[in-house]
Amino acid sequence: MLAKLSRNLLAVRVPTFLALLLLPLLSACGYNTIPTQEEQAKAAWSEVLNQYQRRADLIPNLVETVKGYASHEREVLESVVEARAKATQVTVTPETLSDPEAFKAFQDNQAGLTSALSRLLAVVENYPDLKANQNFLALQAQLEGTENRIAVARRDYIEAVRVYNTSLRTFPSMLWNTLWFGNKPFQNFTAADDAMEPPKVDFGTQQQGG
Repeated sequence: MLAKLSRNLLAVRVPTFLALLLLPLLSACGYNTIPTQEEQAKAAWSEVLNQYQRRADLIPNLVETVKGYASHEREVLESVVEARAKATQVTVTPETLSDPEAFKAFQDNQAGLTSALSRLLAVVENYPDLKANQNFLALQAQLEGTENRIAVARRDYIEAVRVYNTSLRTFPSMLWNTLWFGNKPFQNFTAADDAMEPPKVDFGTQQQGG
């Protein structure tokens, strides 16, 4: 009876021992590379979404403030509202980052909002009273800071995806992906840098300097 029990315990311990022995070997062979880099890319994307949402949240107050001084600039104001609606309509979650169509729609809509905001800030230059309004100045400063955060988040995501996608194509991690994970490359931003350039924010210092 004791001998049978000992054999059963040994049978349980041997696979466990082998698993513990193999774990460092699997790690050294790049088994953990893909899931680790995948999570890093997803985390970077979540930060991109956070910053774009931060920008979207600022826009209603910005539009209302401008409307108080330049209500007849209806076309420009409506274009910002419509662009915001489109930008928040398409959501690319970390789980769908490998969907090219969804990613392109997201990127195009965010670029459209950036363009609409640039036109709005250009119109503001014609209204000195609005440019001096403290509420508008505060919103403008928040927008500028958010655009800078978006640029940083995009940069970090682009790098994280570059590393992750490279792992899917290079040995030995590509072997693990073929045999085990089956992951697809993540989509990345393709617009030209100038097309996604943050809107210029002028606090009147340029004219004073001239």
